[in-house]
Amino acid sequence: MPISLAAAETPKPVLLYSRYFNALGETRYQPDGNYKEVLTRLRGEFEVRVHAEPLNAKSLAGVNAVLIANPSDKAAGTNPPPHHVAAPDIAALTQFVQGGGGLVILGNQEAHNLETTHLNRLLAEFGLQLLDRHTDIKFLPLPKATPIIGGLNWLYYSGDQVVLTAGHSAKPRALVNNDLALKPINGPRNEPGCLLAVAEPGKGRVVLITDAGWIADDSLAGKPIGEVVVKPSDNWEIMRRLSRWAAGR
Repeated sequence: MPISLAAAETPKPVLLYSRYFNALGETRYQPDGNYKEVLTRLRGEFEVRVHAEPLNAKSLAGVNAVLIANPSDKAAGTNPPPHHVAAPDIAALTQFVQGGGGLVILGNQEAHNLETTHLNRLLAEFGLQLLDRHTDIKFLPLPKATPIIGGLNWLYYSGDQVVLTAGHSAKPRALVNNDLALKPINGPRNEPGCLLAVAEPGKGRVVLITDAGWIADDSLAGKPIGEVVVKPSDNWEIMRRLSRWAAGR
């Protein structure tokens, strides 16, 4: 069936990969580094913007979803300290989401310079919190009944944990809880709790994932983890679906 002219002219939704909370000189998850592949693929679904400008009404204008990965705690080398989530950021992002915008936030494991104290003040607006209890690398088949990403296989690259605030108006809920019956591929940590959660404050949507490495280049390429050969995963499809859901698509 030929594509109609109207469909062909429909603009892509805009996804902003914000580096505002990442330290200058921090080499993890750079758009031209180990996040190059995922951002390249996302450009098939979105108009992708990348910058480190403050998040406010001007920089968020026309944006459908914001991606934030591993906000930095400390400075990288001799560079100045990173910007931590502050009251104006909370106000701007809360207004953005409640007005219909999407927000995807990726946490991490320890030793990745992850800042959570200030980030949790933002997450509290959506009934979510990150807790420093960690689970090591796992291969997680997701039940078909899982909303949005059911039936897919998630290669989880280690991270912290989500705590949900019961009864919160943003309707926070777990999409993926850690299946304790499945042992980590390597490492002993296997904490009970939530690894991936969503919320729907106002007209918008929030996704909170407790790892950032699962969409890095090596993961999407299916490369071994150390000397451990892993099964093929659906990490890209999971990211694609979650990003589109956050953007209201």
